[in-house]
Amino acid sequence: MANRCGLVTVKEKPVPLKSIEVEVHVRGHVATVKSTLQYVNKEEQPLEALFVFPLPGEAAVCHFSAKIGDKEVVAEVQEKQKAREQYDDALSSGQQAFLLEESDESPDVFRLSVGSLPPGESAAITIIYVMELTVQADHALRFCLPAVLNPRYTPAGWGSGIVSQVTSVPAGMIPYSLSLSAHMSSPNPISKVESNCPLEPLVYHDASQTKATVSLSPGHKFDRDVELLLYYQNAHQPTAIVEAGLASGKPGTLMGDPVIVLSLYPEFPAEVMSSLTSRGEFVFLVDQSGSMHSPMHNGKGSQMRIESARDTLLLLLKSLPLGCYFNIYGFGSRYTSFFPKSVQYSQETMDQSLKKVSEMREDLGGTEILEPLKHIYSQPCVPGHPRQLFIFTDGEVSNTNAVLDLVKSNVGSHRCFSFGIGQGASTALVNGMAKEGCGHAQFITGKDRLQPKVMQSLRFALQPAIVDIAVKWKLPDGVSVTTLSPPINVVFQGQRALLYAQLTGRSSEHSEGSVTVDYSLANQPITNQLSFSLKSAEDSQLALHWLGARALIRSLEMEERAVGGEKKELKRRVVELSLQAGVSSAFTAFIATYKGSGQPVQGPLVKRNVPAPSQCCTLELFGPKAPNVCVCVCVCLVAPQPQKDPLLQLISLQKASGFWELESALAKVFGKTEKEVAKQMPAQVDRALWATVLALIWLYGFRLDAQEEWQFLAMKAVSWIQAQKGATVSECVKAGNALLGCQVEVETLGL
Repeated sequence: MANRCGLVTVKEKPVPLKSIEVEVHVRGHVATVKSTLQYVNKEEQPLEALFVFPLPGEAAVCHFSAKIGDKEVVAEVQEKQKAREQYDDALSSGQQAFLLEESDESPDVFRLSVGSLPPGESAAITIIYVMELTVQADHALRFCLPAVLNPRYTPAGWGSGIVSQVTSVPAGMIPYSLSLSAHMSSPNPISKVESNCPLEPLVYHDASQTKATVSLSPGHKFDRDVELLLYYQNAHQPTAIVEAGLASGKPGTLMGDPVIVLSLYPEFPAEVMSSLTSRGEFVFLVDQSGSMHSPMHNGKGSQMRIESARDTLLLLLKSLPLGCYFNIYGFGSRYTSFFPKSVQYSQETMDQSLKKVSEMREDLGGTEILEPLKHIYSQPCVPGHPRQLFIFTDGEVSNTNAVLDLVKSNVGSHRCFSFGIGQGASTALVNGMAKEGCGHAQFITGKDRLQPKVMQSLRFALQPAIVDIAVKWKLPDGVSVTTLSPPINVVFQGQRALLYAQLTGRSSEHSEGSVTVDYSLANQPITNQLSFSLKSAEDSQLALHWLGARALIRSLEMEERAVGGEKKELKRRVVELSLQAGVSSAFTAFIATYKGSGQPVQGPLVKRNVPAPSQCCTLELFGPKAPNVCVCVCVCLVAPQPQKDPLLQLISLQKASGFWELESALAKVFGKTEKEVAKQMPAQVDRALWATVLALIWLYGFRLDAQEEWQFLAMKAVSWIQAQKGATVSECVKAGNALLGCQVEVETLGL
């Protein structure tokens, strides 16, 4: 690849975008993000710059403006086709115009069109959006600025849209800069902020450490999404925040009435949550497209995505309970399955699957997930075994909305747990599949390990399902509630459930209300109640109104797609709500025009595509003369792979029923020979029992840091040991500690 100098695209065309400056304001669990994009036309002709870029799929875009010289032009929301026509009319008449539109295919991809920028002139484009921060397993709040937009596979017959117009170059060749600062404000002290990118030191602005600022260190390379993990003290408590409507708003409308958001953290009885089911049909759908031949991160010793997926499948197969059913699918431009239908979990079926897992490669073409999902949903469920679908993908698909509609239409037959692997995974796809499938989503970026996050989701899948969820409001007389969010249909231990609602009617600011959430768990009725004040929060702006509007818009859009656009009333409601709230939708766009000096821009208009960074350049070919092929050209240098983790070696040796055999491969994990291990075995002790106790001692003694990964294997091992009659466990533990140099108690092992 030729060396490139100056601001040019991969096709040697000048790039008019010079810098992106991002300001993040976090209040509690809501972030307001302001991005300013600086454009300069250094060419001799007027130009039109097109930039297709990612935004979080759950974000509500609420502001778009352009500043030309000292003049700021604020865009308005219009019906999308009308906005496009106004943009084209402005350009053809020599005016400047700015258009921001959401992709019809995927709500996390936007196109920004900057039109008729005269020679030598600059324009600063400002985009503001609000979003909720997700709660992580360690209770951190996660903010992610998507910086990477990988090329997305478009299946044959799906036409072309904004997603197919992605112009990407390797991250190291991005010719514009990024700066980011985050300002945090919370009722609780801010403990720390972590990131996958270098940060400047955290600066506190008050003695109570409830206000702080942190900035991205200069020189961001665009080789990763920017992730911030915010840690608050005692932050995850049930809360209710009321936000006043616009003073000029009409009572009875969304923007004129107050909006309330409830953050619920249900607590379940410990005795119920400790009981894990051994029943279930576990279906694993694994991306084997060419884009999986990319590193998990650009650091030294990074695994390829497909290698991480193989290791994860090994762990999952070893962690499944006896008596369940399972199957594994691989997908790309086509799909394959290990078995014609789900099979019962046994030593034989596990061994067959492990052999096939070891042979999995990134050789199935483009990322086409819709067809394998249709096939899985067409298969009859196993009676008495609830279906749990685990999907692993780098999220590089273009037909996101079609996938989400399919998952939602089959929600009655399964739960969906999704995993976005690597930089640039579509947030709309990964979060959306979990949301519509009543499951849980995880993202694995940077140096995150896939395995701990998968095990957390497996624990959720093995826990009893929560059913019959009902939300009841108690409000002062004269106040009514209209729910904006979809109904709460899934709740997991330790996970937040958010509910937005519009409050209509008059009440004093000293009034109080309450909400009760009832549900059934393992045939036990459970009630959680939250009381709250109706006094509006100070300095909350309209963030909750925008997020509430976005939640309702998303539900209406999905309902409109479900009926094939036949109900024009649904589209009309979306457009009306989008215009009223001033937030984007699939049917609207932001448009701004500027006449400048009154003189039309002279000369032919030159079009320039601004490239977005990608982790690799992926060429996916399809058509009558080119079979579906995915060629991934990775510009990253991946270091030689380190030796296989001893933990994975130990895991690979466990039998389906939970025991280990005494063999040389196991002894090697302990740093011993098989002869040395056998010599220390207590008299009249079964070899398998001795090996299994040693494996447990090694796990607790040397890999307690990875307990999340091996907890289910250990539970199976303990169950197997307890089923062995006359087993002298305490003697084995004492001898095992002496052999391995540990001090693990019998009680610690759960024996």
